[in-house]
Amino acid sequence: MAELDLPATVYNWLVAFFAGHAHRTVYNGEVSSTRSISASIIQGASLGPASYAVTVADLKPIHARNSLIKYADDTYLVVPAECADSRAAELDNIAAWAAKNNL
Repeated sequence: MAELDLPATVYNWLVAFFAGHAHRTVYNGEVSSTRSISASIIQGASLGPASYAVTVADLKPIHARNSLIKYADDTYLVVPAECADSRAAELDNIAAWAAKNNL
């Protein structure tokens, strides 16, 4: 979001909104330890889908015939049969992008 042309007050509000969040999981009576969330996507937050859209704007497929469908907080890679040999490279590209973007 730092790369967007936003007024300083809006940017500072977003920074404050995304700071200091944590997550833990409760399953079958067991509670995990609490961990800080260091990515800018907060599941269930009202800004989540918009934040995800901004975050994934630079994620592009390698092969021109492949496509990435992005919605809310999901991304789908669509590879036509004639491009099946590009799957591994596309998945490696997505994994590298995710690691770079702390996702």
